[in-house]
Amino acid sequence: MSPDLLYLACAIIAVIISGLAKGGFAGVGALAMPIMALGVDPVRGAAILLPILILQDAVSVWAFRRSWDGHILAVMLPGMAIGVGLGYWFAAQVSETAVLGALGAISTLFGLQRLWVERGGAIVLPSTSPGWVGTLFGVASGFTSQIAHAGSPPFQMWVLPKKLPRDMLVGTTAVAFAVMNWMKVPAYAALGQFTHANLMATALLVPVAVVSTFAGVWLVRRVDAARFYTLIYVLMVLLGLKLMVDALIG
Repeated sequence: MSPDLLYLACAIIAVIISGLAKGGFAGVGALAMPIMALGVDPVRGAAILLPILILQDAVSVWAFRRSWDGHILAVMLPGMAIGVGLGYWFAAQVSETAVLGALGAISTLFGLQRLWVERGGAIVLPSTSPGWVGTLFGVASGFTSQIAHAGSPPFQMWVLPKKLPRDMLVGTTAVAFAVMNWMKVPAYAALGQFTHANLMATALLVPVAVVSTFAGVWLVRRVDAARFYTLIYVLMVLLGLKLMVDALIG
Protein backbone atom coordinates (compact mmCIF):
# COMPACT_ATOMS: atom_id res chain seq x y z
CA MET A 1 0.00 0.00 0.00
CA SER A 2 1.32 3.46 -0.90
CA PRO A 3 2.11 5.87 1.96
CA ASP A 4 -0.77 8.15 0.94
CA LEU A 5 -3.30 5.33 0.91
CA LEU A 6 -1.98 3.99 4.23
CA TYR A 7 -2.35 7.44 5.81
CA LEU A 8 -5.86 7.86 4.42
CA ALA A 9 -6.99 4.45 5.69
CA CYS A 10 -5.47 5.02 9.13
CA ALA A 11 -6.90 8.54 9.39
CA ILE A 12 -10.44 7.44 8.48
CA ILE A 13 -10.34 4.52 10.94
CA ALA A 14 -8.91 6.77 13.69
CA VAL A 15 -11.63 9.38 13.21
CA ILE A 16 -14.33 6.69 13.18
CA ILE A 17 -12.96 5.35 16.48
CA SER A 18 -12.94 8.88 17.92
CA GLY A 19 -16.51 9.45 16.75
CA LEU A 20 -17.68 6.20 18.32
CA ALA A 21 -16.07 7.28 21.60
CA LYS A 22 -17.85 10.62 21.57
CA GLY A 23 -21.07 8.88 20.59
CA GLY A 24 -21.14 6.72 23.68
CA PHE A 25 -18.27 4.21 23.68
CA ALA A 26 -16.30 6.14 26.29
CA GLY A 27 -12.64 5.17 26.52
CA VAL A 28 -12.20 3.67 23.06
CA GLY A 29 -11.03 7.01 21.65
CA ALA A 30 -7.52 6.31 22.94
CA LEU A 31 -7.18 3.75 20.13
CA ALA A 32 -7.36 6.56 17.55
CA MET A 33 -3.79 7.83 17.96
CA PRO A 34 -2.03 4.43 17.78
CA ILE A 35 -3.91 3.76 14.54
CA MET A 36 -3.13 7.24 13.22
CA ALA A 37 0.55 6.73 14.00
CA LEU A 38 0.67 3.75 11.66
CA GLY A 39 0.22 6.12 8.72
CA VAL A 40 1.78 9.43 9.79
CA ASP A 41 4.24 10.73 12.39
CA PRO A 42 2.53 10.88 15.80
CA VAL A 43 2.87 14.64 16.40
CA ARG A 44 1.35 15.49 13.02
CA GLY A 45 -1.37 12.88 13.50
CA ALA A 46 -2.31 14.31 16.89
CA ALA A 47 -2.46 17.82 15.41
CA ILE A 48 -4.78 16.65 12.62
CA LEU A 49 -7.10 15.00 15.15
CA LEU A 50 -7.13 17.89 17.67
CA PRO A 51 -9.59 20.23 15.87
CA ILE A 52 -11.93 17.27 15.34
CA LEU A 53 -11.85 16.51 19.08
CA ILE A 54 -12.59 20.17 19.85
CA LEU A 55 -15.58 20.11 17.51
CA GLN A 56 -16.89 16.93 19.13
CA ASP A 57 -16.27 18.39 22.61
CA ALA A 58 -18.51 21.35 21.81
CA VAL A 59 -21.45 19.00 21.31
CA SER A 60 -20.75 17.14 24.57
CA VAL A 61 -20.37 20.34 26.61
CA TRP A 62 -23.59 21.78 25.21
CA ALA A 63 -25.48 18.58 26.03
CA PHE A 64 -24.25 18.55 29.66
CA ARG A 65 -23.75 22.29 30.25
CA ARG A 66 -25.79 22.23 33.47
CA SER A 67 -24.14 19.15 35.02
CA TRP A 68 -20.54 19.53 36.13
CA ASP A 69 -18.54 19.64 39.35
CA GLY A 70 -16.67 22.92 39.79
CA HIS A 71 -14.42 21.63 42.60
CA ILE A 72 -13.05 18.77 40.49
CA LEU A 73 -12.37 21.14 37.60
CA ALA A 74 -10.68 23.68 39.90
CA VAL A 75 -8.39 20.97 41.27
CA MET A 76 -7.53 19.11 38.05
CA LEU A 77 -7.34 21.81 35.36
CA PRO A 78 -4.17 23.50 36.73
CA GLY A 79 -2.47 20.10 36.78
CA MET A 80 -3.71 19.39 33.26
CA ALA A 81 -2.15 22.67 32.08
CA ILE A 82 1.19 21.65 33.60
CA GLY A 83 0.92 18.20 32.00
CA VAL A 84 0.18 19.68 28.58
CA GLY A 85 3.25 21.90 28.98
CA LEU A 86 5.40 18.91 29.89
CA GLY A 87 4.04 16.99 26.91
CA TYR A 88 4.89 19.90 24.60
CA TRP A 89 8.41 20.11 26.03
CA PHE A 90 8.88 16.36 25.54
CA ALA A 91 7.70 16.46 21.92
CA ALA A 92 9.85 19.52 21.16
CA GLN A 93 13.03 18.11 22.69
CA VAL A 94 13.10 14.52 21.48
CA SER A 95 13.03 12.78 18.12
CA GLU A 96 9.96 11.53 16.28
CA THR A 97 11.09 8.00 17.19
CA ALA A 98 11.01 8.83 20.90
CA VAL A 99 7.51 10.30 20.59
CA LEU A 100 6.46 7.11 18.77
CA GLY A 101 7.88 5.00 21.58
CA ALA A 102 6.10 7.11 24.21
CA LEU A 103 2.84 6.79 22.30
CA GLY A 104 3.31 3.02 22.16
CA ALA A 105 4.02 2.80 25.88
CA ILE A 106 1.02 4.98 26.79
CA SER A 107 -1.26 2.94 24.51
CA THR A 108 -0.04 -0.37 25.92
CA LEU A 109 -0.43 0.75 29.54
CA PHE A 110 -3.87 2.25 28.79
CA GLY A 111 -5.07 -1.00 27.20
CA LEU A 112 -3.72 -3.17 30.01
CA GLN A 113 -5.22 -0.87 32.65
CA ARG A 114 -8.64 -0.98 30.98
CA LEU A 115 -8.51 -4.78 30.59
CA TRP A 116 -7.67 -5.01 34.31
CA VAL A 117 -10.61 -2.80 35.21
CA GLU A 118 -12.98 -4.70 32.87
CA ARG A 119 -12.08 -7.92 34.70
CA GLY A 120 -12.96 -6.42 38.05
CA GLY A 121 -9.59 -5.05 39.12
CA ALA A 122 -9.07 -1.41 39.95
CA ILE A 123 -6.71 1.09 41.47
CA VAL A 124 -9.00 2.58 44.05
CA LEU A 125 -8.30 5.92 45.65
CA PRO A 126 -10.36 7.10 48.63
CA SER A 127 -13.13 9.47 47.61
CA THR A 128 -11.79 11.96 50.15
CA SER A 129 -8.20 12.04 48.86
CA PRO A 130 -6.79 15.60 49.11
CA GLY A 131 -6.90 18.06 46.26
CA TRP A 132 -3.16 17.91 45.56
CA VAL A 133 -3.60 14.25 44.60
CA GLY A 134 -6.16 15.31 42.03
CA THR A 135 -3.76 17.94 40.72
CA LEU A 136 -1.05 15.28 40.25
CA PHE A 137 -3.48 13.06 38.35
CA GLY A 138 -4.33 16.16 36.30
CA VAL A 139 -0.64 16.49 35.39
CA ALA A 140 -0.59 12.86 34.24
CA SER A 141 -3.80 13.35 32.30
CA GLY A 142 -2.47 16.47 30.56
CA PHE A 143 0.81 14.79 29.60
CA THR A 144 -0.77 11.65 28.14
CA SER A 145 -3.41 13.75 26.41
CA GLN A 146 -0.80 16.02 24.79
CA ILE A 147 1.25 13.07 23.53
CA ALA A 148 -1.48 10.60 22.65
CA HIS A 149 -4.95 12.15 23.18
CA ALA A 150 -5.24 9.54 25.97
CA GLY A 151 -5.84 11.51 29.15
CA SER A 152 -8.79 9.51 30.42
CA PRO A 153 -7.17 6.91 32.75
CA PRO A 154 -5.47 9.35 35.16
CA PHE A 155 -8.59 11.53 35.17
CA GLN A 156 -10.86 8.58 35.90
CA MET A 157 -8.60 7.18 38.64
CA TRP A 158 -9.19 10.29 40.75
CA VAL A 159 -12.75 11.14 39.74
CA LEU A 160 -14.53 7.76 39.64
CA PRO A 161 -14.09 6.98 43.39
CA LYS A 162 -16.17 10.09 44.10
CA LYS A 163 -19.18 8.26 42.63
CA LEU A 164 -20.73 11.30 41.00
CA PRO A 165 -24.22 10.98 39.53
CA ARG A 166 -24.06 9.83 35.88
CA ASP A 167 -24.84 13.18 34.26
CA MET A 168 -22.50 15.00 36.65
CA LEU A 169 -19.67 12.59 35.78
CA VAL A 170 -20.26 12.86 32.03
CA GLY A 171 -20.62 16.64 32.19
CA THR A 172 -17.51 17.14 34.34
CA THR A 173 -15.50 14.90 31.99
CA ALA A 174 -16.80 16.75 28.93
CA VAL A 175 -15.90 20.19 30.33
CA ALA A 176 -12.48 19.08 31.61
CA PHE A 177 -11.42 17.58 28.29
CA ALA A 178 -12.91 20.42 26.26
CA VAL A 179 -10.82 22.92 28.24
CA MET A 180 -7.72 20.71 28.07
CA ASN A 181 -8.01 20.27 24.31
CA TRP A 182 -8.03 24.07 23.93
CA MET A 183 -4.94 24.18 26.16
CA LYS A 184 -3.21 21.95 23.61
CA VAL A 185 -3.82 24.37 20.72
CA PRO A 186 -0.91 26.75 21.60
CA ALA A 187 1.37 23.74 22.15
CA TYR A 188 0.69 22.27 18.72
CA ALA A 189 0.94 25.73 17.17
CA ALA A 190 4.36 26.15 18.80
CA LEU A 191 5.38 22.78 17.35
CA GLY A 192 4.50 24.16 13.91
CA GLN A 193 1.78 21.59 13.29
CA PHE A 194 -1.16 23.80 12.23
CA THR A 195 0.03 23.95 8.65
CA HIS A 196 -2.27 24.45 5.68
CA ALA A 197 -1.80 20.77 4.73
CA ASN A 198 -2.71 19.54 8.22
CA LEU A 199 -5.76 21.81 8.50
CA MET A 200 -6.97 20.66 5.08
CA ALA A 201 -6.53 17.05 6.20
CA THR A 202 -8.63 17.85 9.26
CA ALA A 203 -11.36 19.50 7.18
CA LEU A 204 -11.62 16.47 4.90
CA LEU A 205 -12.11 14.23 7.95
CA VAL A 206 -14.84 16.32 9.62
CA PRO A 207 -17.75 14.63 7.76
CA VAL A 208 -16.42 11.23 8.85
CA ALA A 209 -16.24 12.50 12.44
CA VAL A 210 -19.85 13.75 12.39
CA VAL A 211 -21.27 10.57 10.86
CA SER A 212 -19.28 8.29 13.17
CA THR A 213 -20.39 10.23 16.26
CA PHE A 214 -24.05 9.68 15.38
CA ALA A 215 -23.21 6.06 14.52
CA GLY A 216 -21.76 5.66 18.00
CA VAL A 217 -24.99 6.91 19.54
CA TRP A 218 -26.93 4.37 17.46
CA LEU A 219 -24.54 1.44 17.97
CA VAL A 220 -24.07 1.84 21.72
CA ARG A 221 -27.68 0.72 22.19
CA ARG A 222 -27.36 -2.31 19.91
CA VAL A 223 -24.04 -4.10 20.42
CA ASP A 224 -22.57 -6.23 23.19
CA ALA A 225 -20.55 -3.49 24.86
CA ALA A 226 -18.42 -5.86 26.98
CA ARG A 227 -17.06 -7.77 23.98
CA PHE A 228 -16.60 -4.60 21.98
CA TYR A 229 -14.52 -2.96 24.71
CA THR A 230 -12.43 -6.08 25.24
CA LEU A 231 -11.60 -6.21 21.54
CA ILE A 232 -10.69 -2.51 21.47
CA TYR A 233 -8.37 -2.76 24.47
CA VAL A 234 -6.63 -5.89 23.16
CA LEU A 235 -6.05 -4.08 19.86
CA MET A 236 -4.70 -1.11 21.80
CA VAL A 237 -2.16 -3.27 23.61
CA LEU A 238 -1.05 -4.95 20.37
CA LEU A 239 -0.76 -1.65 18.52
CA GLY A 240 1.11 -0.09 21.44
CA LEU A 241 3.60 -2.96 21.43
CA LYS A 242 4.06 -2.59 17.66
CA LEU A 243 4.74 1.13 17.97
CA MET A 244 7.32 0.50 20.70
CA VAL A 245 9.04 -2.13 18.53
CA ASP A 246 9.01 0.27 15.57
CA ALA A 247 10.59 2.95 17.77
CA LEU A 248 13.29 0.57 18.97
CA ILE A 249 14.29 -0.64 15.50
CA GLY A 250 13.74 2.76 13.88
